[in-house]
Amino acid sequence: MNVTELLNHQSRLPEKYRTMPTEVMEERVREIKADFGERLFIPGHHYQKDEVIQFADATGDSLQLAQVAAKNKAAKFIVFCGVHFMAETADILTPDEQTVVLPDRRAGCSMADMADIHQTERAWDVFQEAFGNTILPLTYVNSTAAIKAFCGEHGGATVTSSNAKAMLQWAFTQKERILFLPDQHLGRNTAVELGISLEEMVVWDPIKHAFEGEADPEKVKVILWKGHCSVHEKFTVANIEYLRKKDPEYHIIVHPECSYEVVQAADHAGSTKSIIETLEAAPKGSKWAVGTEMNLVNRLQKTMTDKEIISLNPMMCPCLTMNRIDLPHLVWSLEQLVVGEPTNIIKVDEHTANLALLALERMLQRA
Repeated sequence: MNVTELLNHQSRLPEKYRTMPTEVMEERVREIKADFGERLFIPGHHYQKDEVIQFADATGDSLQLAQVAAKNKAAKFIVFCGVHFMAETADILTPDEQTVVLPDRRAGCSMADMADIHQTERAWDVFQEAFGNTILPLTYVNSTAAIKAFCGEHGGATVTSSNAKAMLQWAFTQKERILFLPDQHLGRNTAVELGISLEEMVVWDPIKHAFEGEADPEKVKVILWKGHCSVHEKFTVANIEYLRKKDPEYHIIVHPECSYEVVQAADHAGSTKSIIETLEAAPKGSKWAVGTEMNLVNRLQKTMTDKEIISLNPMMCPCLTMNRIDLPHLVWSLEQLVVGEPTNIIKVDEHTANLALLALERMLQRA
């Protein structure tokens, strides 16, 4: 059995869960949570479906869940309702006696997949030749454990959309240039916020193994890895222009994973946590168009009924990989714990975990 076949086998949902009535599945989750008590902990990312998030013991964005994972010492099992890199981070931040489970191993992240460790190591040689020992690597937490380990090994750190500005400020106290992986948009938007001009940034294309345009060592302060979020890149300036003409009363708030042009055209930009807090504090009756994942936008509409909330792009779909975690997979993963056969365990090898932990701790110390 090859690796692909192994992953498909481990992720294959038994047929009985596909036909099990929703109310039966929900009751089963409640029973198992009650039986396990503190031995079971279910963190859930904001982008999860309502059918899953209703059972989360903690909800949050990447930074919040990383902090929760680091502090949790009681649970024997952590069933992570998010995507693969989040479960990896939870495993890195928790002791060996705690087991991290991802209900569906296919719940990945296209952005994380855009920065391969072999590509990164090859690129690093080019960067060293071009710029010398002047670069500190930072990686968005939406990256593989191997990329986090690379940053840890080279003195760098992880960042989230909540603390990217603070982490870049710290990084520039360490070295004069930054390599930002894997999301070029968050890197660019954060650097601009710090007063770095677009002319002082250069994009590295890992597929072509080359810079886009000239990389003048005298000018470049930030090297942006050519990666992106397949959801947030779908929001456009045209969406904003259309809405402003249709109803100029709408305030437009977007995630910094959106393109530079969209962030500049919007009224506000911020992390998932910042978006939620901004809308919570907004006046009753105010109108908001939100440029982020659809599951969260739908939930904000349901919970903040005193405001008018819409998606900036009405044709937007939810994050497809995040949506692989559904109620049937959650029930299956929990019942496997009951019978003592946990499936879809996420385990990072010790060497990678130790180096990645350095990068994560450098972030958490400043969070």
